[in-house]
Amino acid sequence: MTERLVVIGGDAAGMSAASQARRRRAPDDLSIVAFERGQHVSYSACGIPYLVAGDVGDPADLVARTPAEFRERHIDLRLRSEVTAIDTERREVVVRGDDREYREPFDQLVIATGGAPRRPDVPGAGTPGIHGVQTLEDGIRLLGYLDRHAPRRAVVVGGGYIGLEMAEAMLRHGLEVTLVDAAEQPMRTLDPDMGALVADALRAEGVTLRLGESLEGFAAGAGGRVGAVHTTGGEIPADLVILGLGTRPYSDLARAAGIAIGETGGIRVDRRMRTSVDGIWAAGDCVETFHLVSQRPVAIALGTHANKQGRAAGINIGGGYATFPGVVGTAASKVCANEVARTGLSTAEAEAAGFAPFGVVTESTTRAGYFPGASPIKTKIIAERTSGRLLGAQIVGREGAAKRIDALAVALWHGMTVEEMTSLDLSYAPPFAPVWDPVLIAARKAAEALPLHSAP
Repeated sequence: MTERLVVIGGDAAGMSAASQARRRRAPDDLSIVAFERGQHVSYSACGIPYLVAGDVGDPADLVARTPAEFRERHIDLRLRSEVTAIDTERREVVVRGDDREYREPFDQLVIATGGAPRRPDVPGAGTPGIHGVQTLEDGIRLLGYLDRHAPRRAVVVGGGYIGLEMAEAMLRHGLEVTLVDAAEQPMRTLDPDMGALVADALRAEGVTLRLGESLEGFAAGAGGRVGAVHTTGGEIPADLVILGLGTRPYSDLARAAGIAIGETGGIRVDRRMRTSVDGIWAAGDCVETFHLVSQRPVAIALGTHANKQGRAAGINIGGGYATFPGVVGTAASKVCANEVARTGLSTAEAEAAGFAPFGVVTESTTRAGYFPGASPIKTKIIAERTSGRLLGAQIVGREGAAKRIDALAVALWHGMTVEEMTSLDLSYAPPFAPVWDPVLIAARKAAEALPLHSAP
């Protein structure tokens, strides 16, 4: 008898799960139906700011696989079809699509509902001209607004990764850009000293920063479209507003179905991506995962995690064995010529997790100092004072800076100490690095700061 797999969500996690399950099981053994409430599937959400900026010329360039390609692989993909409920007793989902509601049975279910964008509950939040940028449709809609209305002043609300990337996109369109954040620094996942470098870089690019100001509301202007943003610091004129307030795990369907939810608000899963209900799996931004450094549950919305988690779920459904062990919180971003990256814990996060951390900051160059194009890079290492174990790292610099975080992420993944890191055999050539790579310089300085190396 043919088993039936239903997938809720047609982006990274959901379609990775469907593809891996299909690779291992034939259509006469496992039928697969996937529901996507939007009209695009399997696309790079992380590429949306670069589509808006103009680096990506066509929305289709962000699509990894089209609906037709999935259907050719015998995956019944249904667009503009929203799953509104999960019935765990009857093993059915309730679907709304094509002006009708119906039930679809399942033997196995993958919940890949992604993240829900955080939206401010303030007066005027529904005013035309206020845009989120979570989906590909959002990006296309924003480009259309820019073409139709030719705004001059943009306000970006939120100083995280998306906020910074959208600030750059608006600069590229020639707009005056103001960035508002309730925190005292952009990129609050960085330590304050490194966040200050990001703030300086934004100002150097022409972005006006309104930090430490909370959003109070929006006001309409000409034509009923947004004309101003109100904060605790006063009024900011605006012809366009972009919200970059982050997301929360969209676990509402799972919660309503009685599936266990973790303390972060994400769906609780084990290493194989199984939920608390037999035969129901979850993956992507809707789940809670495990931070390998803090040893605590976290909810981090990244496409890298979503793809790996969906792959693990699909392999397991297909009869194989795969796990997703957790994360160390590695991420990178870019604002014009400036690159920002981090991995592991910040100093505050390390203290909250019970460590006794210390940090060192080093300055170097991305290439040999004499080589054309060499630019400054600052690297911060956060380590445990007693053992010297690496706990986290942060980088701010120019071209060639951000990807160095990967070496630090690998060291973090394997629990290395800063002393051990000083002997890493990293590549060297003048066009790519100084003879002492910035990672090695930072590790050496951190090792020298350990009590073992301190004078009596």
